[in-house]
Amino acid sequence: MTDQQIIKGLIDRDGQVTQLFFFEKCRPLLSSIIQTVFAYHVDYDELVNELYLHLMEDDALRLRQFEGRSSFYQWLKVLAIRFFIRKRHLVVENASHDEDPAMANAAAADTDSAQQAHNDLERLLAMMTNKRYVSILRQLVVNDRDPDRVATEMHITTANLYNLKRRAIAELTQVALKDKNNYDRKNAFIR
Repeated sequence: MTDQQIIKGLIDRDGQVTQLFFFEKCRPLLSSIIQTVFAYHVDYDELVNELYLHLMEDDALRLRQFEGRSSFYQWLKVLAIRFFIRKRHLVVENASHDEDPAMANAAAADTDSAQQAHNDLERLLAMMTNKRYVSILRQLVVNDRDPDRVATEMHITTANLYNLKRRAIAELTQVALKDKNNYDRKNAFIR
């Protein structure tokens, strides 16, 4: 099946297409993402059902927004990673109220890691000189906003927005490398 046939089948709520796509064709991809994102066992069927519902929200708006700039599998991979990471944070918050100490410890570790990553990202964004790049990264990466909407609000084309995002990521990478080098130099004297 082509990408468009898969999308049409999903939008039309074709049970055979849905079953074949999510529980056979994408199972290795989604299982790998789930194992990477979650540090504890989660039910594949339950998470994929939630992903499907997410895709079908607002009359399948997310599916209808697929523009074919990449393969549908690549597009779904990025969307699934973001969705599962958000889902992990919700599970972590709920798990902290459970009686299982192992789950509570995993939840606390995930929350601490996420908070530390957020703090690190904010510190690096503050060090960037091009504030337009910072704004683009905040909107597209941190807030996971729709690129077409962001481009419209900025009065630029979506293609131009992607070029700016690429440059913004390059600047962020340079800032992070410089920060790491400074950290290494500083800690070399402490040892």
